[in-house]
Amino acid sequence: MLRERALNQARRTLILDAARTAFFELGLDGASLRGIAKRAGYTPGAIYSYFANLEEIYGALLGESLQRLNGVVEAAGAQAVAPDALLRAKAGAFYVFYRDNPKELDLGFYLFNGAEPRGLTPGLNQTLNEQLMAALRPVETQLTALGLGTDEAVSETTAVFAHIVGVLVLNNTGRIRLFRQNPDILFERYMDALIERLPAPRS
Repeated sequence: MLRERALNQARRTLILDAARTAFFELGLDGASLRGIAKRAGYTPGAIYSYFANLEEIYGALLGESLQRLNGVVEAAGAQAVAPDALLRAKAGAFYVFYRDNPKELDLGFYLFNGAEPRGLTPGLNQTLNEQLMAALRPVETQLTALGLGTDEAVSETTAVFAHIVGVLVLNNTGRIRLFRQNPDILFERYMDALIERLPAPRS
């Protein structure tokens, strides 16, 4: 039983690795179950033992990506005490994760754009959205600790997210060179300005 379970997990991982490569190279619309099966060394029919359709594979990959993101954000700021330092650490961890893993940002765009891929069930879509929100919640928590009300904290968290995604899209597409700007400096300046206008005393 344990051996069979380990083999099934290994096969599932192989399929996901092949799918990740296919999605990164071709996008969700360009990838196919047949192509993924060929990369993994399986027949298309064999994949159905593990995933119902292409979108379910995408959901599994994005779920794993968001788990990694949450782990990075959770670990950030371990030595920080003051809320403003924690805010910088949590937001910075979110930013650096996607800066250093641009393909992960590409993978997340269906979710970030609010588009529900064909076949992605409402339940899975909700789960993925909750994972994304969980990664942003530490930012919201520190904004509240720095004196913002609930609605204001949500608004500023949304703005932090929008700034990170916008800057990194410009960077990843090379468009940021039109403005001769450094994405890291833009992010740091944004955080400086945000913390400066917060009401609570800062360290």
